Amino acid sequence: MSNAAQAYARTSTTTASPREIEAQALLKAARQLQEVQTNWNGPDKAMQNALLFNRRLWSIFMSAAQANDNPQPLEVRQNITNIGVFVMKQTVEMQINPDPAKLKSLIDINCNLAAGLAGRG
Repeated sequence: MSNAAQAYARTSTTTASPREIEAQALLKAARQLQEVQTNWNGPDKAMQNALLFNRRLWSIFMSAAQANDNPQPLEVRQNITNIGVFVMKQTVEMQINPDPAKLKSLIDINCNLAAGLAGRG
């Protein structure tokens, strides 16, 4: 990446709102999962990496939702946690019985939440 591109990436990250950063992270996870689904080679390193990234992202969301200082209403925090639990279960299921069709729900969840965070939902 050129110096100009690196500078832009740093600036866009530092000036983006938390909602925009979350939406970008969800879209990155969705892209990785979609790439695995589209180029299915069975349970390979790409699948493991995509699932790991998505799982880590959702772990962060779930931890934030459960934090005592989270300003979101309890109902919103519970919904985030419930979706996170579903994502974790789907991830384990995908690791135990790999099937590219099982990635659709994870991709859809990430894309829909990203659209909502970006105000497009």
